[in-house]
Amino acid sequence: MANHASAKKRVRRNQKHAEVNKSRRSRIRTFVKKVEAAISAKDADTAKEALKVAQPELQKGAAKGILHKNVVARKLSRLSARIKAI
Repeated sequence: MANHASAKKRVRRNQKHAEVNKSRRSRIRTFVKKVEAAISAKDADTAKEALKVAQPELQKGAAKGILHKNVVARKLSRLSARIKAI
């Protein structure tokens, strides 16, 4: 356990950030699941709309440092390719 006051503060801050990041990651996953559900239902229009909503959420995750920008690019590319294939 941390001994210095600054280290204890850092632990508290890290816990707060972990909670925020966890909720952001969960929110992103929810949006991606909506896109994947529409793809599996072979509903191209709904999938396109869901992707339009999910795209800014994914990019915001990259901007906040929750996901790497290349991961976001790969996910968006693969999702859009799957939608195009419907």
